[in-house]
Amino acid sequence: MNHAREVIRCEAAYRMGLTGRGIGVAVLDTGIYLHEDFEHRVAAFTDMVHRRREPYDDNGHGTHISGIIGGSGNSSDGRYQGVAPECHIIMVKVLDQKGNGYASDVLAGIKWIRENRERLGIRIVNISVGSFSKKGMTENSVLVRGVNAAWDDGLVVCVAAGNMGPGKNTITTPGISRKVITVGCSDDYKEVNVMGNRMIDYSGRGPTGACICKPEIIAPGAGIISCAPETGGYQSKSGTSMSTPLVSGAIALLLQKYPYMSNRDVKLRLRERAVDLGLPMNQQGWGMLDVERLIE
Repeated sequence: MNHAREVIRCEAAYRMGLTGRGIGVAVLDTGIYLHEDFEHRVAAFTDMVHRRREPYDDNGHGTHISGIIGGSGNSSDGRYQGVAPECHIIMVKVLDQKGNGYASDVLAGIKWIRENRERLGIRIVNISVGSFSKKGMTENSVLVRGVNAAWDDGLVVCVAAGNMGPGKNTITTPGISRKVITVGCSDDYKEVNVMGNRMIDYSGRGPTGACICKPEIIAPGAGIISCAPETGGYQSKSGTSMSTPLVSGAIALLLQKYPYMSNRDVKLRLRERAVDLGLPMNQQGWGMLDVERLIE
């Protein structure tokens, strides 16, 4: 990732020897290509879309997200290393080749994660997926109930705020859940290309329909370089989808250092250690992720 040196892979993590070793991060996305940077750390793959058994990614989004979380950077001599380069990735494919999917597949994926969390050592769930309705979604929606159940099981759930901003009440579902950690973009003032559309000031803003302040935290999301499928190379992508795995990776480092932290402890720690950028609360939440402050 191009922001890694300044914001994410900080010197404190290196000094402490924190790499995310042993922490399982489940990713609900388009799948995963077995890029060299994942080495042998893709601990499991399950496909809710086509029921295929071998890992694949027919879109590239899931591979990119996984690389931000835990790519080793081997193919780039460490230049594009992920945040927690020794964590284990558990990929749950819930989106098709166009990046679209059904709530039923996402729910099935969450259920599978909950059932296998102890066997695979899953501590964190990354969901860079969301749906949006102009009529608004409520906390009684099936997706919110699904992520809430995972949170209640003790999993740390990180969800993208979505790219529907800058208006109020533009957080995508299931990011409207009051329990999960919703992640916005700290640098959406930069114009970027998201799925062929030029966008600026796109990060989802709160409050939610239930007047819950969202997002909780923000992280860089503009022009993040990470693993590409099939070629074994790298590509740049932008959006809150990219901000979310930066937070998931940072939490993997935190849980490596403090393995007995609960998901509530993690959330409180993020609040205490975030950097206030002076932006509106419903744009920045508690502030921007700072890994050095988070783990020291």
